[in-house]
Amino acid sequence: MSADGIKIEIQNLTMAYGSYVVMKDISAKVKRGSVFVIMGNSGSGKSTLLRHLIGLQRPAQGDVLYDGQSFWSADDEARRAQLRKCGVLFQSSALWSSMTLAENVALPLIEYTDWSARDLKDIIQLKLALVGLSGFEDYYPAEISGGMRKRAGLARAMALDPEILFFDEPSAGLDPITSRNLDQLILELRDSLGATVVVVTHELASIFMIADDSIFLDADTRTMGAQGNPNELLKHSMDAKLKAFLTRGEFSRETATRPAS
Repeated sequence: MSADGIKIEIQNLTMAYGSYVVMKDISAKVKRGSVFVIMGNSGSGKSTLLRHLIGLQRPAQGDVLYDGQSFWSADDEARRAQLRKCGVLFQSSALWSSMTLAENVALPLIEYTDWSARDLKDIIQLKLALVGLSGFEDYYPAEISGGMRKRAGLARAMALDPEILFFDEPSAGLDPITSRNLDQLILELRDSLGATVVVVTHELASIFMIADDSIFLDADTRTMGAQGNPNELLKHSMDAKLKAFLTRGEFSRETATRPAS
């Protein structure tokens, strides 16, 4: 465990597809127990950065450290051990359509534990209850709403009690009320589970509501524009592109304030 309270450190990361550089020289630190937002316009490399963090894509240069330990210079076994401490909610939820919600949540439990059928049932019910889906164990993904599918995907991501939760555009495709409820759920789970949360999003309401810290990826310069709490960045940053991103459209920050603790 890192003694300085840093759970994840991104060190001089360059992301590329062959000779095409997506982003270069990204460096950031994610504090343990915080909600860290990766923000930027479409095409800025947000989801690509997430792929580098969860082991799906190797960086062209640089590294990612978890609890002070290098991820990409570690061997395969050590990387797999680290990834078992992580849960991921993909943008599409990535639920198996032919499986019930209970069966979807059971997948990582069956793969990585030797718990009895009775224990599995209890844990699955608990995880679904935590996301407000108690009683929906036997439903199929096609039988529930988009917001419920997101929550079911979150229940699966939490199945192994991860230390880190990754979210890829969790509000994509959701109406404003459902999106706000999901944001509140993310904060509640962070507080109750003590997990570190990394969220990829361009949704301003979510950014201002949940982020303790954030980085802005600039698609034009292909570099990281700024790091900090988005509310503080809006007040004090001199970066014109970041200001434009945080004030775009008809968005009203009055509707996206963090709920009182």
